[in-house]
Amino acid sequence: MASLSVVNERSRGASGGSPREDWLVTRIRARDLRAFEELYRNYHPRLTRFLMNMVHRPQLVEEVFNDTMMVVWEKLDGFNGSSKLSTWIFAIGYRKAMKAVRRQDQAVEDKEAENRVSPEPGPDHRIGGQKVQAALLGAINGLSADHRAVVDLTYYHELGYREIAEIMDCPVDTVKTRMFHARRHLKRKLAGELADWL
Repeated sequence: MASLSVVNERSRGASGGSPREDWLVTRIRARDLRAFEELYRNYHPRLTRFLMNMVHRPQLVEEVFNDTMMVVWEKLDGFNGSSKLSTWIFAIGYRKAMKAVRRQDQAVEDKEAENRVSPEPGPDHRIGGQKVQAALLGAINGLSADHRAVVDLTYYHELGYREIAEIMDCPVDTVKTRMFHARRHLKRKLAGELADWL
């Protein structure tokens, strides 16, 4: 176990994350498949959620996620630690998702939208909650992929504009502008649709 702590001390800060993540980076660079599997499992829930908000097709999301993690496996030596590992991985996922979105030639209906409702105390609250949820999902789906990504990374992953700019490979001001337009769109869309329900 002493060697593990030595590896942790040497690699601390390499990923900008936890000591365990730093250790995983070191092990993956040494082609340790078990370490990669752990990293894969750790990132699957949150990266998949982010990708789903951009791509809207579960089978395509899984493909984009796997493509992203394949890049991580093959190109981890290119990760220099100037950003957090999560930022680097999300940036790869974002670029892969944008390519997938550009390949889509038609809009995709989110068949699960109505099923994603948080439970409410009573039946009338549940119906109202479903309407609010449907309106919110409809408004978010009306955003461009870039605007959806900014909203998702800000509100669901709690990232700052600088990290989002790194992920999206654009200036911080561009992220701010996209957020401004996304909020304006959502406010305009939801004000009309939710006026009778709220």
